[in-house]
Order: sequence, then C-alpha cells, then structure tokens
Amino acid sequence: MTIRWYPGHMGKAQEKMAEAIRKIDIIVEVLDARLPASSANHQLEEMRRNKPCIKVLNKQDLADPAITKAWVRYFERENGVFALPMSAKLHADAKGLLKLCQKTVPHRGRPGWPLRVMVFGIPNTGKSTLINTLAGKSMAKVGDKPAITTCGQQIDLRNGIVLSDTPGILWPNMDDQGVAYRLATSGAISASALDYTCVGLFAAEYLMGRYPELLKSRYKLEELPETPTELIRVIGRKLGCLIAGGEIDVHRAAEAFLRELRGGKLGRISLEEPEFAERVGTILEMDGEVMS
Repeated sequence: MTIRWYPGHMGKAQEKMAEAIRKIDIIVEVLDARLPASSANHQLEEMRRNKPCIKVLNKQDLADPAITKAWVRYFERENGVFALPMSAKLHADAKGLLKLCQKTVPHRGRPGWPLRVMVFGIPNTGKSTLINTLAGKSMAKVGDKPAITTCGQQIDLRNGIVLSDTPGILWPNMDDQGVAYRLATSGAISASALDYTCVGLFAAEYLMGRYPELLKSRYKLEELPETPTELIRVIGRKLGCLIAGGEIDVHRAAEAFLRELRGGKLGRISLEEPEFAERVGTILEMDGEVMS
C-alpha cells in the first residue's frame, strides 16, 4: 500500500510560517528521537536561512540511547544547529531547553526585547506537549492522533521568552515510502491513510533484523519465526487477537503490535541511524529540483 497524507491546512500554514520566521530569533524543531530524519520537515532548512536552530530529539526514553548520541553528533556538524535529547513531559528537560535558547541568543530576552522562539514539528512528535510543559499549563491541544494543532498562536512565558506555536506540518512529497512507513510506524500518519497490516509487517521485518532479542524477550520466544507474517501471527495469538474458530485476526494483531512498539513495551528502539539521513536528503533534493 502506498501511503499519502497531507491535510489541506498544512500547505497554507507552511506559507504563513515562511513569513513568520523572519520575525523570530531561534527555531526549535521537535523531532521524534526514534526517527530524526524521517520526522524532520526538510523544507525548514530553506525557510530558516541562517536562523539558529535547536533540534529537540523528543521521546528519547523510547529511542536506542547509543543511536541517539550518534544523531546528536550528526546534527551538530551543521553551523548554527544544536541537538538536545529530551522528554517533552519533563519540566527539568524543558528548563534545559530554555537555557539553551537563552545561551544561543544572549542579546534577547530582556524588557522590550523578548526572545522570540518558534516551535516547529511534524504531527505527533510531541510539539504541543513540549509547549504545554514550557508554559506550565495547557496551551496547546494534545492527543495521540496526528494533526491535532491546526492553527498557530503566540505564548508569553513571562520570563523574557515568547513562543510561537505552529501546526504540525509534513512536507507534501512522500515519494520515499521507507520514510512514509517509518512515520506510520511511529504514529505520525493518520490511521485513515494507512493499512495496519502493511505497516505492522514493515515494522516486524525491521525489528527482526535490528532488535531480535527485544522481540524474543517481549513475546517470550526462544526463536523468531522465519517471516514477518509469521511473527505477526505469533504475536496475535499471544495478545489474544482471535476471531471465531480460534483464527488469528492479522489486522488486529498488527495494530496491537504497533501499539506496543509505540508505547515502548518492546524496549528502546530507533527506526533509523544517521547514515539514513544522507539518503533521505538526496531524495528530497532531487524531488525539489523536479518540482521547481
């Protein structure tokens, strides 16, 4: 199944954001630490020009820590870019982000000269959760479905910092279906735009190759089945995803498997490593040349 998903409000929001960036001092891009390249909006690089940018690697508690460290090194090779692994729900981590913003733009953040921070991110990376944590109250809608935030707002933190919230935006081209399926595995794609069975099989194949021991431990398996389809069926039986006659409901099994993966029940898993970012960037550059 080919995954396509680009809600209409995103295109309009992207145009407004390109204009708004001119009036801000620093960009905070919220990424999913499990898939930092796939969860980035690569059009941001063109829009931000020379504005400093902090790449927040959110949900670090769900990601493979060794791979997250590699991503930090990867991002900080670029001039004006900082990377910060964190959990958006933790106030201590949020305070660390604010300190980094102030350190990066030290000439702002005083009376009459607020530090203007734009928070940017694709759907379901935890952008709204981060904003609520920074504000100390519910200022942005939060949910387990993507595209909850559909319009922007400004939030004065009363500490010399003003946040600009933005809708979660995907880039309009998802020709690399590997990227699309990684996003779907993480929960960033609306359920109406994907087939749980296909995405579940994609995730199962990846984990069989990259994290076999985690699969064995979670589902109490001495050996893994030979194919992703067989693995989903085994998981379905263990999780009680059955229909009449004791047959396995593969769709329900795949959905339950993805739910466990997204919730961290299998352990700390990363869906891509820095080497993958180089290929994604090349594909997107080629798409841009074709579109122009």
